[in-house]
Amino acid sequence: MNLSIDIGNSRVKIGLFDGSQLAQKWNWEFWQAEELLALATNLRVKNIILSTVADTLPAQVEQALRDNFYYLPLNNQTPLPFNNLYRTPQTLGKDRLAAVAGALALFPGQHCLAIDAGTCITFDLLTGGGDYLGGNISPGVRLRLKAMHAFTARLPELEPDATDLWLGYSTDSAMRNGAQWGAAFEIEGIIAQCRAFYDPIQVILTGGDADFLAKMMKSQIFVHAELVLFGLNKILEYNVNQVA
Repeated sequence: MNLSIDIGNSRVKIGLFDGSQLAQKWNWEFWQAEELLALATNLRVKNIILSTVADTLPAQVEQALRDNFYYLPLNNQTPLPFNNLYRTPQTLGKDRLAAVAGALALFPGQHCLAIDAGTCITFDLLTGGGDYLGGNISPGVRLRLKAMHAFTARLPELEPDATDLWLGYSTDSAMRNGAQWGAAFEIEGIIAQCRAFYDPIQVILTGGDADFLAKMMKSQIFVHAELVLFGLNKILEYNVNQVA
């Protein structure tokens, strides 16, 4: 049994894997590092991978993980199951690495575009030969709306919401259409560009706005809510097999 742990800015996502199959998952908004150790111990897992936006866990927790499990912290030195051609790997987000590995886990040997639609929208391209070529980063829907409010004198602060027309008929609908349809059209454009060079290609959409944006797009895409957890498990399995 493997445990994939993804510690973000505001919550922790945890996946318990039996080999490559997700057996159980948790989503914690309030947590302490000691709780992660207790969960892993109670589940009697053997291998753990951890990705965190923070630099490190508390030293005593980190040591306990190393003492009791095969423990793999994800960083820019971690061996990966694909060839990383990114020119600045030290600045590459761990969530992007995990999303690429998740795409590889789902569609081995195929061209893949992994799109994570969260605070930012990230696009990452993996070839069927296992080369990660890089990708793009763009503001997410909420970030676009917040920026319009923050950097103008009179535009209101809005949350994403469905609109009934693609063309705005009020300031609120114009802003939402600009942010939401703008993001959807951008995603469609990147997909078309990737297909011009790498066809056929599997497109996997994940992140908090994935379902919302998927309804607005015409392209054939695969929405996978736990792509990052699957990717972390793929990286963990690769490293476990290396030392076996």
